[in-house]
Amino acid sequence: MTAAPARLAALAITFDNVTAAAHRLHGIAHRTPVLRSATADARSGARLFFKCENFQRMGAFKFRGAYNALAQFTQEQRRGGVIAFSSGNHAQAIALSARLLAMPSVIVMPHDSPAAKLAATREYQQGQRDSEVVLYDRYTQDREAIGHQLAAERGMTLIPPYDHPHVMAGQGTAAAELIEGVGALDSLVVCVGGGGLIAGCAVAAHALSPGIAVHGVEPEAGNDTQQSLAAGRIVHIDTPHTIADGAQTQHSGTLTFPVIQRLVASIVTVSDAQLVGAMRFFAERLKIVVEPTGCLAAAAVLDGVLPLRGQRVGVIVSGGNVDMARYAALLAGA
Repeated sequence: MTAAPARLAALAITFDNVTAAAHRLHGIAHRTPVLRSATADARSGARLFFKCENFQRMGAFKFRGAYNALAQFTQEQRRGGVIAFSSGNHAQAIALSARLLAMPSVIVMPHDSPAAKLAATREYQQGQRDSEVVLYDRYTQDREAIGHQLAAERGMTLIPPYDHPHVMAGQGTAAAELIEGVGALDSLVVCVGGGGLIAGCAVAAHALSPGIAVHGVEPEAGNDTQQSLAAGRIVHIDTPHTIADGAQTQHSGTLTFPVIQRLVASIVTVSDAQLVGAMRFFAERLKIVVEPTGCLAAAAVLDGVLPLRGQRVGVIVSGGNVDMARYAALLAGA
């Protein structure tokens, strides 16, 4: 790995931070597989490389950022423990990382979180002192306010799901692994919620594959980042109604948005129907389970939302945590 270009120095993270995160994660996080599909290549007109973070520990890329953040806690912080708010994947990642590092965790989750994500979070917390899940209503309550209040009351350290330099750097290791494994890419396509994954991946991608174009994909019902880029400032929206629960964020982060502004070529959107189509493609052709949010990038590529014909394209498949009953219903068209 080489040092980050000087032009990135003013951003929240540099490629050196991603490199340091990779060292912390070595032997802890899985080096996830990269899958190919002749059918996908023919359909898109591009050479696609699917980085399958659905095979990551706890089933999503979020483990990378969570562990990288918690591994840098002081002894005092470890004694106090960690608090986080999340719709599910960051919740599981924090709970698992806290268990591995022997510290308490309190997770603020929506009461309508996918049952599988809620159950897994609680399972990771079993046997851990002072650990619990606190439920809230995502449509009427402010999870950030709840998290900050509980952190102050309990003396815990808050690790947000995306707007934190250690989280961003950890997520960037996914793109670094991909490019180191398959070589230079013309484009990288990444799902977008709050921007932690795409920000970290953009920093890594531009360092390792100069000239690359990084594209983000949001659900069309929740295109806050797309609106923010058009407005030149962070735009706040109501909680979007979409099956992509991991992308139901209301705004980009104050740390992630400047990275997106500088290093991301475009933000596009896809519909829930297109997400279901991508889920079906992964199940039928690649024989893997991918959650709706994890299909955002692939849906944009497979449905031609992004013009990538003739290019070598990396596609981040961000996670596979989905209730099986819900998964079956979506694929059945219910």
